[in-house]
Amino acid sequence: MDPILLTIFSLGVLLFSVVIHEIAHGSVALYFGDPTAKLAGRLTLNPLKHLDPFGSVILPLMMLIFTMGQGPIFGWAKPVPVNPFYFRDLKKGEIFVSLAGPLTNISLALIFGLILRFFNFPPEISILFSTIVVINLILAVFNLLPIPPLDGSHVLFALLPPQYQWLKLNLQTYGLFILIFVIFFGLPFLFTIVNLLYRLIVGTSI
Repeated sequence: MDPILLTIFSLGVLLFSVVIHEIAHGSVALYFGDPTAKLAGRLTLNPLKHLDPFGSVILPLMMLIFTMGQGPIFGWAKPVPVNPFYFRDLKKGEIFVSLAGPLTNISLALIFGLILRFFNFPPEISILFSTIVVINLILAVFNLLPIPPLDGSHVLFALLPPQYQWLKLNLQTYGLFILIFVIFFGLPFLFTIVNLLYRLIVGTSI
C-alpha cells in the first residue's frame, strides 16, 4: 500500500479514535449525572471540538517523522470537562467515566481485530484493519497507565484507601515528569503489551 496514503489513513484513524474516546468519557459522565461535557458541546463527532494542538497534531506528526513514516503513532484529544460533584455515586462515577475511553478503544480494536482474524481480505484491506486495531490498542494501554493525567490514574485514585493518599499526592506532583519519562524510555515496553494483545485478538503478531 502507498506509504503516503497509509500515513493519511493512520492520522485519520487516530483522530477518530481519540474523538470517540473523549465522547465516551462525556457520555458516561452524563449517565452518572454530570452534564458538563454536553453543555460544553463536546458530545459531538466534530473533531474541531476535540483537537488538542500538541496531542492531536504535533506529537503524531513528530512520531511519523522520527520513525520515517513507519509508526506506530499515538496521541490524545482535548479532555472533555467533567465535574464529579454532579455524580450520583462519586466513586463509581469516577471509575466508570475514566474507564469509558480506554474501553471504547478496546472495543474498536476487538471489532476490527476479530473481523481480521475470521475473514479473509485483500492485503490492502488487512493493512487498514490492522492499523485500526494497533492504534486503538496503543490508545487504550497508554491511557490505562496509572500516571496523572491519564485515565488510569483516576481509577487508581478512586480505589486508593485513605492511608495511601500520600501516593496520590506524589503522583499528582510528579506525574507529568513520570509521563515524559515513559514517553521517551517506556514505549518499547508499551508496544510489547500492545503486540501481545494484538496477537490474542488477531492471532498473529503486528
